[in-house]
Amino acid sequence: MVGFFRRMLPKRFRKERVVIPVVRLSGVISSGGGPLRQSLNLAGVAPALEKAFDMKDAPAVAIAVNSPGGSPVQSRMIYNRIRDLALEKKKKVLVFVEDVAASGGYMIALAGDEIIADATSIVGSIGVVSGGFGFPELLKKIGIERRVYTAGENKVILDPFQPEKEKDIDYLKSLQLEIHKVFIDMVRERRAGKLDADDTVFSGLFWTGGRGLELGLIDGLGDMRQELRKRFGDKVKLALITTPRSLFGRRAPGVSLSGIDGLGAGLASGLAEVAEEKALWSRYGL
Repeated sequence: MVGFFRRMLPKRFRKERVVIPVVRLSGVISSGGGPLRQSLNLAGVAPALEKAFDMKDAPAVAIAVNSPGGSPVQSRMIYNRIRDLALEKKKKVLVFVEDVAASGGYMIALAGDEIIADATSIVGSIGVVSGGFGFPELLKKIGIERRVYTAGENKVILDPFQPEKEKDIDYLKSLQLEIHKVFIDMVRERRAGKLDADDTVFSGLFWTGGRGLELGLIDGLGDMRQELRKRFGDKVKLALITTPRSLFGRRAPGVSLSGIDGLGAGLASGLAEVAEEKALWSRYGL
């Protein structure tokens, strides 16, 4: 009978159980995607983040991170949006690491007031990497002459169809060091008073969640449901926040699809992107 009368009351008079909005940030971080994959970027996740933080009665926002990294720019943009919303809406942010929060994925995880991971999750990889392929002999072997005309002596720096130049590599490494310093400063600020003093954490190595806890990269071990029940009671409700589906049924408003005329080229480049993405996940045994 009590339950019956409770349901008859107007919603504003009911004592509702705590609802925690959950946003899942999963995938390789990139400004755009192809027809064969989705990318994790600010344009794609912003609507879900806004919706989660707009839930007035929620005492916290839970964010599940599962990413091997990618674009440092998009990683910082997502991080900044989470922190801005947290301060604006005065909500605590709890980040839960799934399989991996490495490199740019860990940069996003830093937006959490607390970071919780499974003991077997992978965390860290605080570094910067650039990769590619070189084809200086390929065109010659297949009888093709490449012609490039530039205004500016450095417009073809690191051209994959030319032999590597030491000064080009040195320049690229200088850029990497700048980005690495930004990353290190973010970690030092967000993990102040928790981080192990050993600078090995900034070497680009990655660790299990268990070791990450010892190094101060995370705050605890556990999973989302158990942790939220411990904090907010057994009746806590997890509300997954998603973005509207596109015409093709994909929840990724930040991903654009090529037009029909460019579909063939898009598929070709998409295959290369998928291979690169697979290699990034494989680095962490996934």
